[in-house]
Amino acid sequence: MNLSDLSAAQLRRAAALEERVEKLHMELAKLLDAPAAPPASTTAPMKKKKRKMSAAGRANIRAAVKARWAKIKKAQKPAQPPKKKRKMSAAGRAAISKAAKARWAKIKAAQKQ
Repeated sequence: MNLSDLSAAQLRRAAALEERVEKLHMELAKLLDAPAAPPASTTAPMKKKKRKMSAAGRANIRAAVKARWAKIKKAQKPAQPPKKKRKMSAAGRAAISKAAKARWAKIKAAQKQ
């Protein structure tokens, strides 16, 4: 039977009966000198015990994560080291400078005419 099929009066009656059962259970526990813990109801969620991890377990996980990241970083590195910048010799710089001066001299001579 679904709860949605019950009427409001039936639901109230069921709740009252459940309370009565809990009271009787507590009374029985008092008579038997047992700890008075009400039975776990089906509606209330049960708290789960928090699990603790050992130091060795944490160390294993830490080592695995470090190894995984090392593998990823190794794959990202370029296969060859970057090429060094080439340097121009003094003679090469002088030749370029001489050619540039000659070009500008030609342009300025053309403007004067």
